[in-house]
Amino acid sequence: MQALFSALRLHAEQSPDAVALIGDSRALSYSELWRQIRSLADGLRAHGEGVIGLAGENSLQWAVADIAASLAGRCVVPLPPFFSSAQFAHVIRSTGMRQVLACGNSTDGIDFASQLASPVDGVVLLHMSGLRDAQTCAAIGTRKITFTSGTTGAPKGVCIDDSMLDAVISALAKRIHAGHAIDADASHRHFCLLPLSTLLENIAGIYVPLMLGKTAVVLSPAETGLHGSSQLDLGALVKALHAHQANSLIVLPQILAALVAGERHGIRVPACMRFVAVGGAATAASLIAQAQAVGIPVFEGYGLSECASVVALNSPNAQRIGSVGKVLDHVRVRIVDGQIEVTGNVSPGYLGHLPNRPDDVWLRTGDLGRIDDEGFLYISGRSSNLMISSYGRNISPEWIEAELALCPLIAQAMVIGDARPFCAAIIVPRTNDLSALRAALVDLNQTLPDYARIARFIVATESFSASAGTLTDNGRLRREAICSQHAAAIHQLYSEPHHFHEAGAIDAVL
Repeated sequence: MQALFSALRLHAEQSPDAVALIGDSRALSYSELWRQIRSLADGLRAHGEGVIGLAGENSLQWAVADIAASLAGRCVVPLPPFFSSAQFAHVIRSTGMRQVLACGNSTDGIDFASQLASPVDGVVLLHMSGLRDAQTCAAIGTRKITFTSGTTGAPKGVCIDDSMLDAVISALAKRIHAGHAIDADASHRHFCLLPLSTLLENIAGIYVPLMLGKTAVVLSPAETGLHGSSQLDLGALVKALHAHQANSLIVLPQILAALVAGERHGIRVPACMRFVAVGGAATAASLIAQAQAVGIPVFEGYGLSECASVVALNSPNAQRIGSVGKVLDHVRVRIVDGQIEVTGNVSPGYLGHLPNRPDDVWLRTGDLGRIDDEGFLYISGRSSNLMISSYGRNISPEWIEAELALCPLIAQAMVIGDARPFCAAIIVPRTNDLSALRAALVDLNQTLPDYARIARFIVATESFSASAGTLTDNGRLRREAICSQHAAAIHQLYSEPHHFHEAGAIDAVL
């Protein structure tokens, strides 16, 4: 983080009145930001050391507290507001944190012994009680621990050090400049939409703009329209984008699909929008093409928490639709047996399981992909999710799910079919008209090879979400949990005879 601290100090000296952060009701210049960061850091040094939690929804204060804690030499653990109480308890116990910086009212249910004075308005330092046998953070040099909900209920803590953060911040800043996504001589406003507790928005939405001397707009969910990890009010979002004349934005595929639908119905993003990054889950190439066709300047990227977020990114002067872009300069990528491996900026490990990896370790990502002759990286799915039908066909469910996501009648979908004679889908519909949904699936099937067509589907009665345990914090499907919830319906679906008659037909609905 030393490079970021140096940049903030320089901006405060050379452009003291330039706007650094914009919140719900106020803004901070670079001189004010640097003063608040140093003041809070001094206060934290006086109140202890070690791991410190950071709780709260997106806010200007969250960004200040995060950077100040790092400047104070503390190991910061963002606490995602959409985690369950059990997940919070796991994070607190596994890190051994004794203090939490609270921004807003996101600490209900946590037992605090005392409230300590904070020099920054809107930020409260709370001391925790009631913890016993908490392990200390064994990760020497760890600056941030980001918890991902993963595939089980107990989140995994990825340990990230200063050098990793500096490397990815610098590489992203360089790619953005070289790719002409940001005009070096003009003001630029990045609109933070995703939760700052997720590593991608934390780094690309706060650190990178501040490194470049630009402005980050950090509003509450009530203003942005994104609640929790996946509930979107499109009208509120677009209104806020216009109000703040946003120039860049990071979205998930579902949010991009909503923006495309909005454009077609007159709900348009501002003309000043220059760069919309999409990632976090598989994005259909056709969705990227549709977005660009309606004027949304979208560019797909790829990253992992284990590599401190972004690994590859498309840019305005180097893009291949269908790819996730060229690899950033701070890492190297290779393909081994069809699987993507990364080296150059790899975490030493997970909290409690630190193998002390060497600097040149190659991380097996679990993602399947390829690199073309021009250096563009393509993702085809997860090796762990790869389905092999009972007819021996290899099928990546993410590919079909990305196509299903383009259907306006489908809110969410998960494809099943491993060791089965045909593919099926568990669908969260946007309509109660199952005949219309069936017809839409028939049309989609015409574009798919026979082994990838959806032969039957199950209608889910509840949306997939992080709070329900069916989505990870970055919007990926928790497949085992979804299958468990619909086990009886899946059994019935595959127990009934199925006949492949007319191409693309859907012969049963549950």
